[in-house]
Amino acid sequence: MASLYEKRRTLALGEGGREYLQKRQEISQAAGRVFKRKGLSATNVNDIATEAEVDRATLYYYFGSKQEIFEEVVTAAVTNNAKGAEVIRLGPGTGPDKLRNLIVSLMVSYAAHYPFLYVFIQENLTQLGKTRPEWSKAMRDLNHQYEASIIGIIQDGIADGTLSATGDAKTIAYGLLGMLGWTNRWFSPEDSSQSAEEIGNTFADVFLGGLIPRG
Repeated sequence: MASLYEKRRTLALGEGGREYLQKRQEISQAAGRVFKRKGLSATNVNDIATEAEVDRATLYYYFGSKQEIFEEVVTAAVTNNAKGAEVIRLGPGTGPDKLRNLIVSLMVSYAAHYPFLYVFIQENLTQLGKTRPEWSKAMRDLNHQYEASIIGIIQDGIADGTLSATGDAKTIAYGLLGMLGWTNRWFSPEDSSQSAEEIGNTFADVFLGGLIPRG
């Protein structure tokens, strides 16, 4: 039976029908709500089916497992973020310009992929690595690429004088990530009175206030 579901799912995905893809998106969003509420490990397929208001058989027509839903969204988002950070680092602009762009782009990504990236932050990749070692390693590598881009932006800015040498670049980068990652405790794009872009710019103002040279 499982192979039959897989064949039907593969065929439907290959055809790329609008209604099929729309329903798939709805189920993915429902899964995200459950992941946020219960955590990835505590969520089961029945929870997702109930939230999406479909039966279990229907859910399997769209996704093979809860892990497939989670990994599909997170992989695309983390990959795009890592590539985007590298583009920002290698592109035009000063250190402060690049850090602002990076901060705003990450907040916008948190909103666009809500709440999957927040669940990803909260989950322990070491634990996920026990069941999905290859995927966990790939995500860890992308995280390192993202961190390297931030560190590089800071180092370049310090070198050209557009950022103050106030401390170790790696420490500053991790401070930035910690500040943005903490928004998982309170930010929801549906409930926030400010957009992700507005919040990102506010954070950029605060963060860069301690890094831009005076005078």
